[in-house]
Amino acid sequence: MRETLKINLILCPIDFSEFSVSAYQHALSVAEHYQAKLVAQHIVELWRHPDAGFVASAELYEEYIQALRESGKKQLQEFVENHTHDEIQPELLVQVGVAADSILSFAQLQKADVIVMGTHGRRGFDRLMLGSVTDRVMRRAPCPVLAASKPPHDSVAAGKERGHVHHLSRILFCADFSENSERALKYAISATAEYDAELTLLHVLEGAPSLAKTEEAMAVAAERLDKLIPPDGRKTLKIKTAVRIGKTYAQIIQLAEEAQIDLVTMGVRGRGALDVAVFGSTTYRVMQLGSCPVLAVRS
Repeated sequence: MRETLKINLILCPIDFSEFSVSAYQHALSVAEHYQAKLVAQHIVELWRHPDAGFVASAELYEEYIQALRESGKKQLQEFVENHTHDEIQPELLVQVGVAADSILSFAQLQKADVIVMGTHGRRGFDRLMLGSVTDRVMRRAPCPVLAASKPPHDSVAAGKERGHVHHLSRILFCADFSENSERALKYAISATAEYDAELTLLHVLEGAPSLAKTEEAMAVAAERLDKLIPPDGRKTLKIKTAVRIGKTYAQIIQLAEEAQIDLVTMGVRGRGALDVAVFGSTTYRVMQLGSCPVLAVRS
């Protein structure tokens, strides 16, 4: 039987950047579609306030921290008021701490179903943010992380007619045939059923040696993709397969643009930020270099 994706609690960390606006719009859309609770979280990080280390006494230090917290709460209230135009009323949460740790702690303790975060979308692989908050959360979160650098492409029109609901019409799942991607496939299939969307299962071959072997490898990959489709999904869902040749992240981004994909779903290994996997991570490159939101599901 196909698993149904239930979303009851959504966590959306906000740092007041333009990327937070994009993430918040996606979070509102998901919350409204699933009728889920949305928590807007802002973390006051003391390293951004070097004056904190020069406060004369413990009492004054506590007053200083409280002032930072109150300032953050006021900013968060203004942010939500400026960017919420529907019936969703998010819960506001302001904490003092380390951003990634605070996000992960809340998600773990409150059993969040999905974390929606903005990515800063920097161009050029040499500028990828090693140790970034999004990267740390993505690799350690107990739930999937939806990373977005742009707002839903029909959010303006949708906002005028029916709040922030953004209908997913085309979903792309990237298969590497590893155990790492099995859980991500379940989420992709569930979302496809939930939104009555079209799902494309994609596998990318890197560096086939000859034409004959390439054709053989593509045929084998296509057969393996076909076997990933659950029997009930084959009858009731709109699912197709695609095999491409080239750099995996580049082919994913290219297909997403060509097919106007609304959501890319990928598996991600739970490795540390200093691991070489950061530089070899297809998921990380698609998140940073692509324009489509990515649902990263940790194995």
